[in-house]
Amino acid sequence: MRKVGFFRSIQLKFIIIYILLLLVAIQVIGSFFTVKLEESLVESFKGSIMDRVELLSHNLAQAFARERDEDNPDEPTLNEEIQSIVSEVQADDITSLQVISNQSRVIATSDYTTQDDIGKKTTNSYVQGALTSNAPQPDIRAKANDRFYILAQPILDKDDSDIVVGVIYLEASLESVYDQLSNISKIFLRGSILAITVSAFIGILVARTITKPIIEMRRQAQNMATGDFTQKVNVYGRDEIGHLSETFNDLNNRLKHSYATIEEERRKLSSVLSNMSDGVIATDNSGSVTLINEAAGRLIGYNPDDMIGEYLLDVLQLDEKMVDVTELQDSGSMIIDFSDEEQAFIVRANFSTVFDDEDEVTGFITVISDVTEQEKIDQERREFVSNVSHELRTPLTTMKSYIEALTDGAWQDKEIAPKFLSVAQNETERMIRMVNDLLQLSKMDAEEYPLQKERTDFISYYHHIIDRFEMHIPKHIALQREIPNGSYHVWIDKDKMTQVLDNIISNAIKYSPEGGTIKLKAEQKRHYLLISIHDQGLGIAYDKLDKIFERFYRADKARTRKLGGTGLGLAIAKELVEAHHGQIWAKSKEGKGTTIFFTLPLMNQKRRGAS
Repeated sequence: MRKVGFFRSIQLKFIIIYILLLLVAIQVIGSFFTVKLEESLVESFKGSIMDRVELLSHNLAQAFARERDEDNPDEPTLNEEIQSIVSEVQADDITSLQVISNQSRVIATSDYTTQDDIGKKTTNSYVQGALTSNAPQPDIRAKANDRFYILAQPILDKDDSDIVVGVIYLEASLESVYDQLSNISKIFLRGSILAITVSAFIGILVARTITKPIIEMRRQAQNMATGDFTQKVNVYGRDEIGHLSETFNDLNNRLKHSYATIEEERRKLSSVLSNMSDGVIATDNSGSVTLINEAAGRLIGYNPDDMIGEYLLDVLQLDEKMVDVTELQDSGSMIIDFSDEEQAFIVRANFSTVFDDEDEVTGFITVISDVTEQEKIDQERREFVSNVSHELRTPLTTMKSYIEALTDGAWQDKEIAPKFLSVAQNETERMIRMVNDLLQLSKMDAEEYPLQKERTDFISYYHHIIDRFEMHIPKHIALQREIPNGSYHVWIDKDKMTQVLDNIISNAIKYSPEGGTIKLKAEQKRHYLLISIHDQGLGIAYDKLDKIFERFYRADKARTRKLGGTGLGLAIAKELVEAHHGQIWAKSKEGKGTTIFFTLPLMNQKRRGAS
């Protein structure tokens, strides 16, 4: 992994770039140097050849111009003299040297292998060019992988430079020049390799100097990615890399502060979401759940971790009401019913849309809350208003009918008028009782109905209540007491508790059949007294038993209204018992009567002593 990392690192790239730049520089310098050196050596070689050719041309021009005595046999001929001059030319680099007359005949040659060409005409193009143009004809040609310098130099008349008396033709090998050039190139190559090696080593050091802070910054960036902001990047200088290191350290400090702030806000948000009683669900713009708190999981009945990625409309069971999640933008708030056959469960969902800086929708926030009790209270309030209206309308309608009858002349009938007035008076009294009960309940709800509690022996107090009822009880109903002896002290408001017992016992008397018996009991439990009143009436259905303590509820509405009840007695009794820190409930079987139970806390020893 380290090798792969090195080959992909910026350090190797620095080294390669450095060496490539050096190679390009050396290549350019080497190419320029080689070309110029070759030109210099070749020109120097040509100059050397030309110097010798000019000297040879001067000597040959004198030879061509000398007058000879043909009668003197010891005097050499022109051809012999020219051959002698040519033979004296000593040059290892000149491989072939010929002198040609102006008639294109070979007069002399330095190459013994071509002695047969003497006296023969030559068709050499260079020679012909020199004869016709009266100018040198230089050229470089390759023969058998060797390079030669070819020169055809015209020999001018000594007295008239416009007359060509002959031509010097030579071929000189350039291999010595190129051998010298090759040796110099090899020396230059070895020097270049040495320079590249040294430069590469220096380049590695330079690259390490440049990349070491970068490597440290990369390592620190990886640590920062994991949330570690404790380390710092070393600053090795005041150059650009040093300034970058300082800036990186400053960035590290700022990120540390920002990360700490964000982490603190995240913990606050997490704490808020975890402790909210309302559920919060966040989704992306497609409606997939990205965040859900525990409260939302409890409300919808699913594990929050399992809901991540689910579609919001499916989670809230809105797939039948909405086609697409974008419809939530205009929804604002709605009631969602999760009720089943066993339990009522209603939630309110408030939707809000999240926008980015460009007003594009990035997600949705849904806040759900349990409004089952609120909806239940609202329903009870509506039923209460309806019941009050109904209960008041019935006597008012009756009174209106009778008063209209009296107005129409029935008041003159001495038999009918008293009956009508009696009915109107009874209905008026019933409405007054109802209004008084409503006012009492209202004060209880507003906690404006203070209790005047005192230490009371409940047994004697209970007997006193029963004695009062026995004085006015109908003859066809009997009261049976099952009350223990002794003293059991409770802390109660006698007037309010008398109202409780009056309501319960009055109901028992109302619903008891002829010959029925009402059992009034009191039992001592560990910390409280259990009081019960049992009648032998028709009883109450099981599904209606818990509702008899609700306001205006009547198990038998027709009979209750006939007996003058307001439907508020047991509701008031419940409020008063609970105000005394007790509980009240009922048991009943249809056809076998009803029993009302309630409890009162017994005074402990400390309270008794204080009393």
